[in-house]
Amino acid sequence: MRVVVQRVSRASVEVDGETVSAIGQGLMVLVCVETGDQESDMDWLARKVTGLRVFEDEAGVMNLDVSAVDGEILAVSQFTLVAGTRKGNRPSYIRAAGPGEAVPMYEAFCHRLESLTGKAVGRGRFGADMKVSLVNDGPVTIIIDTRLKE
Repeated sequence: MRVVVQRVSRASVEVDGETVSAIGQGLMVLVCVETGDQESDMDWLARKVTGLRVFEDEAGVMNLDVSAVDGEILAVSQFTLVAGTRKGNRPSYIRAAGPGEAVPMYEAFCHRLESLTGKAVGRGRFGADMKVSLVNDGPVTIIIDTRLKE
């Protein structure tokens, strides 16, 4: 699995002109499930995301995680995160898991985030043409790939 995590002051996702989810301060997480990802990858990644100390403490140091600031999480599926660009100019998405594998893993990831934070996690709509808006706070943007965890 691969995610792009952005610290945001607000974020939302629209489908067909309708806002399907919106958050205030927290984390915007773009999520890609790769073929062969395991539940252990999903669990490790959820713990890593919720434990990221990217929010400032009273001294102005990034030392607090999303729960410590009572922040929210919006998780949006995005298969293009594993785009292969080594050959030519047309990206290849062959490493992205198909819906049969990706949807259950994405949903399990969102549920695991919820269990770790004790808060509902905003979601996009898997496979839909989504319009994502956010205000990246900092900016703080972090890429995490479970295949690079060791």
